[in-house]
Amino acid sequence: MDLMDGATRSVRRGDAGWFRGEVWLSELAQEGVPGGVEMASVHFAPGARTAWHAHPQGQLLHVVGGTGLVQSRGGEARLVRAGDTVRAEPGEVHWHGATSGQSMTHLAIQPAGTEWHEHVEDEGYRTAQRLAESR
Repeated sequence: MDLMDGATRSVRRGDAGWFRGEVWLSELAQEGVPGGVEMASVHFAPGARTAWHAHPQGQLLHVVGGTGLVQSRGGEARLVRAGDTVRAEPGEVHWHGATSGQSMTHLAIQPAGTEWHEHVEDEGYRTAQRLAESR
């Protein structure tokens, strides 16, 4: 059994190639974990979001704070709040992030591997939020 001391865990800023806005990641589990599962706590400042991306073996997101948005390519954007869990199917292209008015933190759990696509531009993001909030 290994104990990973939370006091020594690094937090890094999200790579601008994969994120828009201020995003902070804390790796909770990475390579060497049984089953090859990765887990991170990801904090999005208001308006911050991922680029479109997919995970070959799928992904689970569990929102632990704030309010955010999730959307699959071709699907409707949805609001998510603390306590919500989202499952992206294997290969499903999607994005997620905070709303423009509130930060959002989630746990991201997936087997290793992410396929990154284009960024969610500002106009598409604003439209997604407006439509999600109108439902």
